Amino acid sequence: MESAPFADAASRQFTLRDGTVLNSLPKVSLHDHLDGGVRPQTIIDIARELGLDIPATDADDLGAWFAHQSDSDSLVEYLKTFDVTISVMQTAEGLARVAREFVEDLHRDGVIYGEVRWAPEQHVSRGLSLDEAVDAVQGGIEDGIESVARAGGRIRIGQLVSAMRQADNGLEIAQLAVRHRDHGVVGFDIAGPEDGFPPSKLRGAFDYLAEHFFPATVHAGEAAGLDSIRGALVDGRALRLGHGVRIAEDIDLESGEGSALATLGELSRWVRDREIALELSPSSNLQTGAIARWGTELSDHPFDVLYQLGFRVTVNTDNRLMSNTTVSRELSVLADAFGYDLGDLETFQLNAAAAAFLPVEERAELEARILDGFDAA
Repeated sequence: MESAPFADAASRQFTLRDGTVLNSLPKVSLHDHLDGGVRPQTIIDIARELGLDIPATDADDLGAWFAHQSDSDSLVEYLKTFDVTISVMQTAEGLARVAREFVEDLHRDGVIYGEVRWAPEQHVSRGLSLDEAVDAVQGGIEDGIESVARAGGRIRIGQLVSAMRQADNGLEIAQLAVRHRDHGVVGFDIAGPEDGFPPSKLRGAFDYLAEHFFPATVHAGEAAGLDSIRGALVDGRALRLGHGVRIAEDIDLESGEGSALATLGELSRWVRDREIALELSPSSNLQTGAIARWGTELSDHPFDVLYQLGFRVTVNTDNRLMSNTTVSRELSVLADAFGYDLGDLETFQLNAAAAAFLPVEERAELEARILDGFDAA
């Protein structure tokens, strides 16, 4: 492939207009896919060990390939890039390395708590059992946490175990998640194509989770619309919405004299009034066409409308490799698009801390770290 200039977001610093460095601020990441955050060099190294063909063998070129392929305006096309990352995550050693580096990269971006989601059923083609795959990722996470601690830092990470909604393994994956609840797994998710695969098809899994008081977040309101959100809440008992950006389709805005009047539908009012967190991922939402109804620029994203109306908005990366982004970069582009200041960015982090799948005492500790960090900025 032709080499193109590529600026890796993971190695860049991002600032507000007043010069505040965003990378150093304490942040919470709720929607971040393990197979979407692999270092390009790691893909190259593992592919060489396993004898796999990949699109490029230079880290910058490979990073540029992912960024190009992901600017598709289509979730289906966007998801094809995962064939490459998943192919190098089929051994215990590969999973552990990716997980360790994932944690280190989050810490480098100032994340103090992160939930990493991934689908174990996609990582068993070379003989791992589901439990062995979860254990391998947890081992890598713990190694990453120790690496951060040795460098004088502190980070906490929880696994979100995902079931692929187009497969027929929902109950088995829900049982897997609950089985590992005392060994690093903090929640359940369903991922994959939304259209044609509503949460009702995995009702048995969600019933099992509810019986065991185990929290779930559900991908909804990204590729599909309001019915997917309704299904996530009713059939999935979702405590958070994975993306959920299309909840804005249930809001009517009428412009008046220097102001706008908003009328919320029954569904959007429920999501707002119950403070169900929206795991918004601005760059990804733009790339996959999730905000196509409103426009083709980041400034068209309904993020600000949702924020101003009091929804519990959170800022996430979705897939750091595919979108060439970090949480700091997402905050930066939002601040540029909507004129947000430090106080706004602090609110987004407090929203995320409040929505974390942690006991209330530990959420309060996160909130205190965020407040202290932003006060010191």
